[in-house]
Amino acid sequence: MNEHWHCIGCGVEIQTTDSDKIGYTPQAAFEKGLANEELYCQRCFRLRHYNEIQDVALTDNDFLQLLNEIGKTDALIVNVVDIFDFNGSLIPGLHRFVGDNPIIMVGNKVDVLPKSLKKPKMIQWMKERAFEQGLRPIEVLLTSAKKSQDIAQLLTIIEQYRKGRDVYIVGVTNVGKSTLINQIIKQATGVKELITTSRFPGTTLDKIEIPLDDGAVMIDTPGIIHRHQMAHYLGKKDLKLVAPQKEIKPKTYQLQPRQTLFFGGIARFDFIQGEKSSFTVYLANELLIHRTKLDNADSFYQKHVGELLQPPTTEELADFPELVRFEFSIKERSDLVFAGLGWITITKPGVIAGWAPKGVSVEIRKALI
Repeated sequence: MNEHWHCIGCGVEIQTTDSDKIGYTPQAAFEKGLANEELYCQRCFRLRHYNEIQDVALTDNDFLQLLNEIGKTDALIVNVVDIFDFNGSLIPGLHRFVGDNPIIMVGNKVDVLPKSLKKPKMIQWMKERAFEQGLRPIEVLLTSAKKSQDIAQLLTIIEQYRKGRDVYIVGVTNVGKSTLINQIIKQATGVKELITTSRFPGTTLDKIEIPLDDGAVMIDTPGIIHRHQMAHYLGKKDLKLVAPQKEIKPKTYQLQPRQTLFFGGIARFDFIQGEKSSFTVYLANELLIHRTKLDNADSFYQKHVGELLQPPTTEELADFPELVRFEFSIKERSDLVFAGLGWITITKPGVIAGWAPKGVSVEIRKALI
């Protein structure tokens, strides 16, 4: 493709090489579009023909510009987070930009958490964590876009607080925001004609405007890249092992001090000091866990990473960052969180350490469970 061709839907430059980047269209579709003089990027094509929204990612500068725009409008903000990766899917500094606009916080992917968890308790926990980040959501609810759970309730709440205003839906990449919006469109059109889906005016590179029946719009914004998530350091094959696709089955380990757990080769937990205790691990079921002595842990990792300790696979080991250590002194029941991977619940006081690829955040929070 020597010439520059642009999508007639959003104006982005068409490219046929990278399906994860803006402007992608398959080569065959590109040639067909040229012949028919109707050249769309894949995102606009799916939107036009199937009413399906595909997420795109923003750069930091684009994101700041978008946030400043939201702050100047009178709108309702719907902030979608991944309840399994709550810490890793919060938007840094969101509270500084939304101004006086009300926020609804939606915890998506509730289907991957154990069914034994009580929703009211989780919602209260989300409110407390949001307050710590400076956010004051007027409503917090849980959904599963993948399983269409509680979408009708979300629509009712949006209508309750919208009061004729536009609605901005924001979230970092990988929270399932596009799936959620597709469910909203699907359910709303079937239930009460809330959204007109036959056309999407104002479909631009940075956002998609979905008309509401009173003249306002629901605005889907691109996913914001949160660079501290594990997903940005793994290939597609490895990502399938660490991103839960179904309900996770917690695993509990009785550990003595000076014992270590490896989570594949991508993270590590050290129990350094304290009395013998139980530690419950909340990770994707497919990720293998290995226990060893802390004194041997470094050599064990060097010997087995990429083979016994996968992911990363041997092919991806060369590009995989080194593991970085974070030490914490625990005073109360807490979670040690690896952004984008999961967490470990620590029940008794002690000293522990978490290791993750350089760039991935590791932190302590009040226990979710």
